[in-house]
Amino acid sequence: MVASAEKSSEHPLGQAIVKHAQDAGLTLSAPSEFGAVAGHGVRARVDGHAVLVGNAKLLGDEKIALDGLEAQARTLADEGKTAMFAAIDGQAAGLLAVADTLKPNSKAAVAELRKLGLQVYMLTGDNPRTAAAIAKQVGIDHYFAEVLPGQKADKVKELQGQKHVVAMVGDGINDAPALAQADIGIAIGTGTDVAMQAAEITLISGDLRGVVTAIALSKRTIRTIKGNLFWAFFYNVAGIPIAAGALYPFLGWLLNPIIAAAAMAFSSVFVVTNSLRLRNFRAPAI
Repeated sequence: MVASAEKSSEHPLGQAIVKHAQDAGLTLSAPSEFGAVAGHGVRARVDGHAVLVGNAKLLGDEKIALDGLEAQARTLADEGKTAMFAAIDGQAAGLLAVADTLKPNSKAAVAELRKLGLQVYMLTGDNPRTAAAIAKQVGIDHYFAEVLPGQKADKVKELQGQKHVVAMVGDGINDAPALAQADIGIAIGTGTDVAMQAAEITLISGDLRGVVTAIALSKRTIRTIKGNLFWAFFYNVAGIPIAAGALYPFLGWLLNPIIAAAAMAFSSVFVVTNSLRLRNFRAPAI
């Protein structure tokens, strides 16, 4: 019944339930009615039955007693799983747990970001217990739980209001406003086109280590630019007065035009050569 209700859902959690039911060989019906409640779950009518699937608030709003399922939901949340309540025809019918599979390199990527001196935050629609469990697994100290899709951009604004420069990493339609609001939006290339349009940087793969590489390369590029500016100004500040004869009254020095031209050319060659050193950049070993 729950999988049938989720057939029309585009949410990853709903799709996971449908896939699991299909893998188990269950026969699913198409819901005659369907409505998504943003951030809370879905309402549907399956084979004439009213079906609710979502968090405790969704069932609470309908005055449906959870019949002791809360304790099991808390246990699942402590394990880093998202617990979803199901109700059929106004009665609590069961509990389903769905868990995000952490990408193998997520923990290492977070650790490397912290080595770069960055604070890492997690935005999630999960309840605080599940959020805390997942954050602990990947080594994240800061997280915002029970964030509705429309609130992600508000959380980015909140951090910016605390004088933080914020980079947002996301891949979904709901992430697009937050990606646009952030000082730097970083979209995962395996995500939605809307997210990539809203971001300044798109990572080709879905590997979070790409975020570390992008930031490390950006820092290296800025150091190179500053070095180029310093030497370009140094050559001009030092060379132009000498070429104009500023030292002639004191030391009798005049700069030969040929030497002046060579020095100017060397300045350009130096800047270009220094920039080409970026070709030797290697991503941090994670």
